[in-house]
Amino acid sequence: MKAFIRAVVPVIYLCFAGVLHGQGTSSASLLVLSKQDHTLSIVDGSSLRVIGKVPVGNDPHEVIASTDGMTAYVSNYGFGAFNTLAVVDLVAQKAGDSIDLGPLRGPHGLTFVGGKTWFTAETAKAIGRYDPSTHKVDWIMGTGQNRTHMIYVSEDGQHIVTTNVSSGTVSIMEQEPVHMPGPPPGVRSPSGGAGMPPPGGPVLRTDWNETVIRVGDGSEGFDVSPDGKEIWVANAHDGTISIIDFHEKKVTQTVAANVPGANRLKFTPDGRRVLVSSGPELVVLDASTREVVKRVAVGHGSAGILVQPDGARAFVACGPDNYVAVIDLNSLEVTGHIQAGTEPDGMAWAVRR
Repeated sequence: MKAFIRAVVPVIYLCFAGVLHGQGTSSASLLVLSKQDHTLSIVDGSSLRVIGKVPVGNDPHEVIASTDGMTAYVSNYGFGAFNTLAVVDLVAQKAGDSIDLGPLRGPHGLTFVGGKTWFTAETAKAIGRYDPSTHKVDWIMGTGQNRTHMIYVSEDGQHIVTTNVSSGTVSIMEQEPVHMPGPPPGVRSPSGGAGMPPPGGPVLRTDWNETVIRVGDGSEGFDVSPDGKEIWVANAHDGTISIIDFHEKKVTQTVAANVPGANRLKFTPDGRRVLVSSGPELVVLDASTREVVKRVAVGHGSAGILVQPDGARAFVACGPDNYVAVIDLNSLEVTGHIQAGTEPDGMAWAVRR
């Protein structure tokens, strides 16, 4: 009997440890930043229970997960006082070495595309790209606008959108081919001849073109429609929403949606609805009619919005209330709250692949 017990106990222990390990490395997780606690909460995507907290440095504002769901990047903002991105190992649930961005101060908006982390840098009036494989910032582009804040990058990396809060503008940047006739006189070409184009004709390279579009005052939260045709921008000072034709690069409509202090704007995955955090409310609009469908009371103030990938739920960070409100997107009702730290804000969804 004693031999049997000695044999069974290790098996039970291993099973129990496996369960705990599974809880700590959920395949789908909601990531929530606490600006006051300086932590990233890892929330189980099914139970919505906090399963881990990791320190992420001063004034964390936005977070994004890598495509494989194994790493998170956090912007340490500080209104230009800081210049780092915090790195979190989501599997081990521990902090990694932070990324020093040098003169690119005030990092804020984040996205992860093409295996790289793209970010805005407000004080530098620029956007940048960090390559985790080389541990270097490998690309920077200035916007010439004030408070370049949030960022979108297309999957092919050829189109970038940013909002410039204090300028009341949106920047659209597109990478296009440029035909060069060859090196200037006196400069040797690759073919070896001075001032002669290389064999095969002109040199082909790419460059970026920026189009600056005036929208409304306090342009901050925005999103690109799932079909890629429109850009919706929430203008916090005006309480309006500007709708931009992405292809034509011009405002086609300004919606008087009464969303003063609008912080974030997100489409649902099916493109049917648009969610805007505006003070104590989550304002829900019909994307087709441009009309307000409902105003959902979420607390005393709202900031970050995240929509679950399957479109079933939305999460709204309510800083003054120190919780994240859970919204059922079928009933458009608050169904729960997540306690993920003091003054929650930026959120992201991480899926282990």
